[in-house]
Amino acid sequence: MTQTTEVIIATAHDGGREAQPDHLAVEEPLEIRLGYRGTDGWRTQSVSITMRTPGHDADLAAGFLFAEGIVRAPSQIAQITVGGAARNVLRVDLHPDARVDLKRMERHFYTSSSCGVCGKTSLDALSTAGCSPLPDSGARFQADMIHQLPALLRQSQPAFERTGGLHAAALFDRDGRLLSLREDVGRHNAVDKVIGAEFLAGRVPLSERLMVVSGRAGFELMQKALVAGIPVLAAVGAPSSLAVELGQEFDITLIGFLKAERLNIYSAAWRIT
Repeated sequence: MTQTTEVIIATAHDGGREAQPDHLAVEEPLEIRLGYRGTDGWRTQSVSITMRTPGHDADLAAGFLFAEGIVRAPSQIAQITVGGAARNVLRVDLHPDARVDLKRMERHFYTSSSCGVCGKTSLDALSTAGCSPLPDSGARFQADMIHQLPALLRQSQPAFERTGGLHAAALFDRDGRLLSLREDVGRHNAVDKVIGAEFLAGRVPLSERLMVVSGRAGFELMQKALVAGIPVLAAVGAPSSLAVELGQEFDITLIGFLKAERLNIYSAAWRIT
């Protein structure tokens, strides 16, 4: 989603100014509320407030709840509805028999680079949550195909072409066919939207898929790939140190600095042929 505003273009060589229309990426808050049966009856609790680009909000909410371990299967979700504050509040009601891990709702996955928690603790949290190294599904991906994906990603980003201000996450199959793409001001939101759509469709784990993200690859994106069973995460930008550690610990293939002429493989290189 984009909106248009007027911008003053100032040039350095002659000090001239010119008013022109400019396209901006829309950024608005989204509150995700969870409705579930507690020990004292039906409860509604706010579980997240994120700044996002409106669109595919149900996918975003489902992907977030799945990646955080709050829901495990789409059958646990009874309905997702918009309510309150126009379009910026989303309520996810679970089936009455769905069990909710309240500790998961305290968000002990560490999603900020300034969280102050050491990498070892973050990786231990994943193991405690039941995450284990990805099995070898037999999926292999050709390097020649992967080199072509950044160009395919850019060709499929209509909002980015207009604004230059959106991150993208895209899901590809082993032949390099684009299966799904989402754009958002937040790279983690774009990933949640892609994974959420696949989760609601009952297609996780995504053991035969490769995800490409614009920008860098941090711990949070790798954590989401791990939960969704995505064996390869490729980033146009750089990985963080903790993202590399997570890839090595859980056998996720992590690619950074993906370009048409080269790529860096930081973990589980055996999946790339």
